Amino acid sequence: MAIEVFGADEQSSREIDLELYVGLCAAALEDEGVRPPAEVSLLFVEEDVIAELNEKFMNKQGPTDVLSFPIEDDFVPSGRFPDSGTPGPGMHDEATESPMLLLGDIVICPAIAAKNAVEHGVSPEAELALLVVHGVLHLLGWDHKVDAEAERMEARERALLERFYVPKASK
Repeated sequence: MAIEVFGADEQSSREIDLELYVGLCAAALEDEGVRPPAEVSLLFVEEDVIAELNEKFMNKQGPTDVLSFPIEDDFVPSGRFPDSGTPGPGMHDEATESPMLLLGDIVICPAIAAKNAVEHGVSPEAELALLVVHGVLHLLGWDHKVDAEAERMEARERALLERFYVPKASK
């Protein structure tokens, strides 16, 4: 079993290395203590799509670079009631197998990331890598609403990027 990252490039604004970002996402999740089996969706979308999501779920106008949507439902074990842990006599005992942990979705807009990369003085690829890691940390409950939290989160982002992000060599 592994940490599964479902990656989808649903935009055409910028060419991206989907495999690179899926691998980075999985590595960051594992380093943050997520154990298999777990699943995350990593979606790259157009500006209009992320703007719609930003308005609908964050009550903010216009496109943004990254949104994270953690799945906050409590896990409900399968099996028979009232013991809820066994499949019944003569059945394969799946109760000893870990259920899939569905962490949520990370949605990134490469077009906005490219604009931000210019402001931050980095490559668009490096900006996307930062957004992947930023999205992972948000899925896992990290936040940056107050300065102390923001500093801690930024330090963790830097550490994860230094450890796991290897930019592709220019062609």
